[in-house]
Amino acid sequence: MKSPAYAGLFSWPDFEMQQADTIIDARWVIPVRPAHQALNYHSVVISAGNIAAILPTPEAHAQFSANSTVTLGEHALIPGLINLHTHAAMNLMRGLADDLPLMEWLQQHIWPAEHRHVSTQFVHDGTLLACAEMLRGGITCFNDMYFFPDAAANAALQSGMRATIGLIALDFPTPYASDADTYLYKGLAIRDQFSPEPLLSFSLAPHAPYTVSDKTLSKVLTYAEQLDLPIHIHLHETDAEIQQSLKQHHLRPLQRLENLGLLAPNLIAVHAVHLKPGEMETLARQGCHIAHCPTSNLKLASGIAPVSAMMEQGINVGLGSDGAASNNRLDMFQEMRMAALLAKGVSGKADCLSAFEALQMATLNGARALGLEHRTGSLEPGKAADIAAIRLDSLETMPCYDVISHLVYTAGREHVTHVWVNGAPVVENSNLRTLSQQHLSAQAALWQERIGKKHD
Repeated sequence: MKSPAYAGLFSWPDFEMQQADTIIDARWVIPVRPAHQALNYHSVVISAGNIAAILPTPEAHAQFSANSTVTLGEHALIPGLINLHTHAAMNLMRGLADDLPLMEWLQQHIWPAEHRHVSTQFVHDGTLLACAEMLRGGITCFNDMYFFPDAAANAALQSGMRATIGLIALDFPTPYASDADTYLYKGLAIRDQFSPEPLLSFSLAPHAPYTVSDKTLSKVLTYAEQLDLPIHIHLHETDAEIQQSLKQHHLRPLQRLENLGLLAPNLIAVHAVHLKPGEMETLARQGCHIAHCPTSNLKLASGIAPVSAMMEQGINVGLGSDGAASNNRLDMFQEMRMAALLAKGVSGKADCLSAFEALQMATLNGARALGLEHRTGSLEPGKAADIAAIRLDSLETMPCYDVISHLVYTAGREHVTHVWVNGAPVVENSNLRTLSQQHLSAQAALWQERIGKKHD
């Protein structure tokens, strides 16, 4: 007896085809879960924003009738990439003060520029520019930390991106808020305002142990537990940060957070460059997550995070770009390749951090850290159709023997041609569908003139 999967091909009279919104036919589908799979000549079926099925292409068209079919004969479909740490609005400061150590970069250049320029409009325009860059590079979700998070939320919605909006907290005044309580009050109000939006989620984002007091961190913990929110914080980025903490608190920053009760499965520790073996054991035991930002760490000379050792401990490690002011790209293809190569170089093991593991870090691991594993991070029926298509038939990508290896070591964001978020096309044939490139270019030029004059 013929399988019902082929009923459409044989026109059985008692078989009724299912209706779908879109069928994407591709040369390869890499679902990420199950691990290490590369499905040849498969299709992803999208219905009501979700993945309805992943089937061999003939079976997909036998079982489903779609409103539209997208044929990508030499493409790989992957889950939309997840940028686990960025400051999106800082795209307007890209290249403003390069080749400087972290604290000099922050204290003498970035913080003064922010004091002069950061506003609702700055954050909205900068985040839109970042969203455009990320979407064109196959990133469908980002975890943000910056001032005026309502402006970032509006920009993410305008672009059609999925975002976790960080509700930032500091213990010093900025144009956004005057004190720690005001940061938290404003942030929680923004969460309430945008909570109905299905593409948005929220985290509490105390900037770093060196900018946030024990009192504020304790309040953050209370709100995180009451509201079931992740905590997104820079941690152990530089050795200077650790030495400052030892001098001021007589504790390493991670120990301080542990004493306050912040180490838990909802903690996303950003950078985590300088960790002792016992500290990695603690993070693993408490179920914490790491946002690894290899390019930013190198550019600011912060060091190289011990990712291989983290993975051996079982810590969930995702990938982030950091902001464009310290990277200077929001490019997850770059971060995947950099993470894999650094891990190999530091460990002396060529099989350390494989191509698949790098891809998993940029997709499913990031979703897991954000508590979004049920919605995104892999291509599975029932999950949101957050998908990126990468073309692999250009001269610089041929021949292709191992598609997963190719995605990490050979392909770049310039090979991304199509992107869907929640089933909606946001990039098509390398062109933005939700944002105007002309408008973004004009706004970037205006901000460059405004910031550049005063910075000079």
